[in-house]
Amino acid sequence: MNNVIECKTILDLDFAAEKVLNTFKNNRVFALYGPMGVGKTTFIKAICKYMGVKEIVNSPTFALVNEYSSGLYGKIYHFDFYRINKLSEVYDMGYEDYFYNNNYCFIEWPEKITSLLPKDFVNLTIKEYDSVRSIIF
Repeated sequence: MNNVIECKTILDLDFAAEKVLNTFKNNRVFALYGPMGVGKTTFIKAICKYMGVKEIVNSPTFALVNEYSSGLYGKIYHFDFYRINKLSEVYDMGYEDYFYNNNYCFIEWPEKITSLLPKDFVNLTIKEYDSVRSIIF
């Protein structure tokens, strides 16, 4: 059975971020699935806030990856693979150095790189129904 957290307001995202991180304490790679505009970046912002990130968190749509830092959690990487056209682009950026270094990785549009995801990645799906967002894991 899947776990589902319903977020009726943006404030509910703080609880959801804490719940997800506490549920998956030993995992480091999180793949966020959902359509454009459903709130993947917004949820990653909530996770980074919970983790104590002080930098501005935004989607790395053109850079492919943003790096943030947290005193408690170390380096945090935020990926957005929406604009990639070939897996070679991900190979060229050295994805293995990110995914297998024991730092936290949050990935938007992971369906573009399914074959490259580590075996122990966490699948987070965000769906929206009548302005309520559900985070399913």
